[in-house]
Amino acid sequence: MDAVEKAGSGHPGTAMSLAPAAYLLFQRTMRHDPTDATWLGRDRFVLSCGHSSLTLYIQLYLSGYGLTIEDLERLRQWDSLTPGHPEHGHTVGVETTTGPLGQGLGNAVGMAMAARRERGLFDPDAAPGTSPFDHHIWCFVSDGDIEEGISHEASSLAGHQKLGNLIVMYDDNHISIEDDTLIAKSEDVVKRYEAYGWHTLSVDWTETGDYVENVEALHQALEAAKAETDRPSFIRLRTIIGWPAPNKQNTGKIHGSALGDEEVAATKRVLGLDPGKTFDVPADVLEHARQVADRGRETHAEWEKAYANWRVANPERAAEYDRISRRLLPNGWAKALPEFDTGGSMATRKASGEVLNALSRVLPELWGGSADLAESNNTTMKGEPSFIPEEYQTKEFPGNRYGRTLHFGIREHAMGAILNGIALHGGTRPYGGTFLVFSDYMRPSVRLAALMKLPVTYVWTHDSIGLGEDGPTHQPIEHLWALRAIPGLDVVRPADANETAAAWKTILEHTDRPAALALTRQNLPVYEGTSAEGVSRGGYILREASTGQPRVILIATGSEVEVAVGGRDLLEAQGIPTRVVSMPCVEWFHAQDHAYRNAVLPPSVRARVSVEAGIALGWREFVGEHGDSVSLEHFGASAPYRTLYEQFGLTADRVAAAARSSLAKLGHDKGETTGN
Repeated sequence: MDAVEKAGSGHPGTAMSLAPAAYLLFQRTMRHDPTDATWLGRDRFVLSCGHSSLTLYIQLYLSGYGLTIEDLERLRQWDSLTPGHPEHGHTVGVETTTGPLGQGLGNAVGMAMAARRERGLFDPDAAPGTSPFDHHIWCFVSDGDIEEGISHEASSLAGHQKLGNLIVMYDDNHISIEDDTLIAKSEDVVKRYEAYGWHTLSVDWTETGDYVENVEALHQALEAAKAETDRPSFIRLRTIIGWPAPNKQNTGKIHGSALGDEEVAATKRVLGLDPGKTFDVPADVLEHARQVADRGRETHAEWEKAYANWRVANPERAAEYDRISRRLLPNGWAKALPEFDTGGSMATRKASGEVLNALSRVLPELWGGSADLAESNNTTMKGEPSFIPEEYQTKEFPGNRYGRTLHFGIREHAMGAILNGIALHGGTRPYGGTFLVFSDYMRPSVRLAALMKLPVTYVWTHDSIGLGEDGPTHQPIEHLWALRAIPGLDVVRPADANETAAAWKTILEHTDRPAALALTRQNLPVYEGTSAEGVSRGGYILREASTGQPRVILIATGSEVEVAVGGRDLLEAQGIPTRVVSMPCVEWFHAQDHAYRNAVLPPSVRARVSVEAGIALGWREFVGEHGDSVSLEHFGASAPYRTLYEQFGLTADRVAAAARSSLAKLGHDKGETTGN
């Protein structure tokens, strides 16, 4: 109450009613060591209802993770360790950035999947519960998390995967911002989770008619959930939001605003506290709470013995763990990358699949799959088992619980959040595929991956109207620049098979950001002169002007590099020296120094044309005021892709005309005599 009151904004109600549950979890049930927040063997805690950030911050303070009472006093202030929603990498003890409701639940599912995969990599033969890699993922969710559609996708998949290491506690307080949730929600949430295949329990602190915080009943439920190893567990806890505030408990008002001085004082009197004191934590209370650090150290020390024994018994796996946990690539790994013969043709989605097949032998940390589009996205590594309970494997996709190929089903929302959870949990490198147009379904998760600087890779295929007959519902138009607008996301659109291999290499060498591969359905020529180094720098000269001194520069990405090369041939035939720049990644090009950027795009050459089958929104920066863009500023249509390119002017002739137009703007066009 004091923190929100001082900040003037915040969410006190849920933090008040969840305080006993959070304290119980941190003090008695969860395995953690406040003196080592990165301990491998720790349980993970995810506060999916991130608006109730004080639920986590107060336990981090009481447990001894480093937060001080002064940090709580600075809730939601500039440069504080207690921002409005918890932020991973900013506050010690915060496992993930939660804000958009439901994302944390998806992260928790991903963490549980990652824990199982990592056990399979490093200690697959240990008996259940005996491996140093065995631990639990705990997640608190609210009505808001449960109502968001992502919760259905993530929870359905978690039940199907039988993630017995995942425990979710649902704060069923019947209140959201618009007051009583009955106005918008009436389903039986517990039965919903039963239908997913979860182990469900209920604890009702209102069942006697009075409100009784029966902590012992909740403790029994938490322990029962830990004992269930074959299914994820879902605990419904019926609370009253804002209890025991005498006038505002059980109202929408206490969900997201300060109580006010009078209500804070009245609540403190109900609790037997001095209403004249703020941020008052008696020394004996803090001393008692901090004893959890001693217990955590003892548990950690016991775990270290088992971990040391594992390392002695498994030296090769231990060395592999050391490498993967630090996200170091093995020596010589890039030699496995395929090289594609020039002169042929191949869709970049197929080239990506060939890269994944090649890397499967040298990068065990690389794993992933698709949202039911494996054959289209080419995301399945040949011969690798699926990550699936054995009873659910199929003839097409055999596998086991420790498998490698992920099957997200038609669940793009959850896939994005799960990939983040996998990356947060350990050092493995996850990827997930769908069509580029459906990146819209994943956008909140992609944005959070960029915010958290997670090395997640998105394999987004069918990247333009080039997918053809499926029509405008499946043809991305605005997506490339909308995604490039996300700070910290690398959007990579390779021009051919060899650029695709180089793009994967560069992406895997980065450990501090997500990357999106935009790949074609249609075949593209495999060019001479592509450069792996040039790809890693985001843009490079693919075709130089015949004279070495270009009058025009054509800048293209992906499938439109072919169109630009055709335009160059026309311009060169007309005596106009023309350079083609392949720019697979704008973000990587921006990261280069001025000298390199100016060498590729000399400021003196102001006649420029960008070529990309999408909106031209961001290309003005590169083509300048005298340049032109061959683009698509409207939706596509259903037809063979070559017809679409012709009908919409994505042709060599159009590129050449745009180049001549740019020259004309600069006064460089030359007329002809009309005769005597």
